[in-house]
Amino acid sequence: MRILHLVSCRGWSSDAYWAARAACELERRGHEVTLGCRAGTEARVIERARREGVSRVTTFAFAGGLTPRADVADARRLAALLPSVDLVHVHRGKEHWLAAVANRLARAPRPLVRTRHIAQAVRAHAANRWLYREATAWVVTVTEAIRRQYLAAGLLAPGRVTALPGGADTEAYRPLAPDPAMRARLGGDGAPLVGMIAGLRVMKGHAVVIDAAARLAARGVRPRVVFVGQGGMETAIREAIARAGLEAQVAIVGFVDDLPRALGALDVALYVPLESDGMSRVVFEVLAAGRPLVASRVGVVPEVLADGVHAALVPAGDAPALAGTLAGLLEDAGARERLGRAGRRLVEERYSGARLGEALEARYRDLAAGVLA
Repeated sequence: MRILHLVSCRGWSSDAYWAARAACELERRGHEVTLGCRAGTEARVIERARREGVSRVTTFAFAGGLTPRADVADARRLAALLPSVDLVHVHRGKEHWLAAVANRLARAPRPLVRTRHIAQAVRAHAANRWLYREATAWVVTVTEAIRRQYLAAGLLAPGRVTALPGGADTEAYRPLAPDPAMRARLGGDGAPLVGMIAGLRVMKGHAVVIDAAARLAARGVRPRVVFVGQGGMETAIREAIARAGLEAQVAIVGFVDDLPRALGALDVALYVPLESDGMSRVVFEVLAAGRPLVASRVGVVPEVLADGVHAALVPAGDAPALAGTLAGLLEDAGARERLGRAGRRLVEERYSGARLGEALEARYRDLAAGVLA
């Protein structure tokens, strides 16, 4: 099939990542996939997508807000492109509306698919009722909770919205032996190494981890804790580390360009946001890498993971619970190994990129053949 994915992100986000992963997996299955990106994002989005494996890229204005001249030009260009593709898959509201308008302008409309990446309910006003009920053939959500939001709003029939969590690249993310150089880069000095890969933002839970680390230190348990990521809260997080007296134990290491190798260096990985952040890609990458995971019960986590089977689950924002769970895992190498193996097996069986590509391909073929539900 000939498939056009559209993503209007200004920077590398979960939306852009999911679109690139889907494009790569579909290309692996023999389809011709083009990723349409916002013009001017070559360094921030397009180069990253190419590193993921995307081979065909085109650009549109995808101007912010309502920008009549640019929007009309994009809609007309999309309408002209439609005869050369079998299906259009969009990822944000901007390109969703543009593709819907282009379909109205085109002589031969194409099935329109939307992925919803964020846990924010879509309002069921008249415009959205037309967009989803009339203009959109199928909606994909990255969690079951987001799918239920559509159903509760009455925007879609159950057969026209599907939750497809996961999508981790199980070839790139796989169990690796700890690399001494990477472990040193992360500050590993013989103590157990606990890592959290997340943007430095309030909702990601860094303050909860610092609180938990202080509670462990008071009990004489001092793992090395490393925050991998960048973001606007770096100064505040560093100040919190200093107030807790944990500068020798907790560190921020910024961006790491080889995340599979970084994960392989960890004894335990953390995913502890205060609320759902949509697709939760790092959850599936940690599991694919075979690392034991401690995760908050938010978003996709309680939907796909069983506590004590695939990961150790804790209430969001609960530092005492996090400290206790982490202490137990650090003392039990057998439990860490069991969780790592089970997590890898779960991703391979249900949540790999290959499974995502397979599910998209099957529904795309139905849609292209005129089967709507």
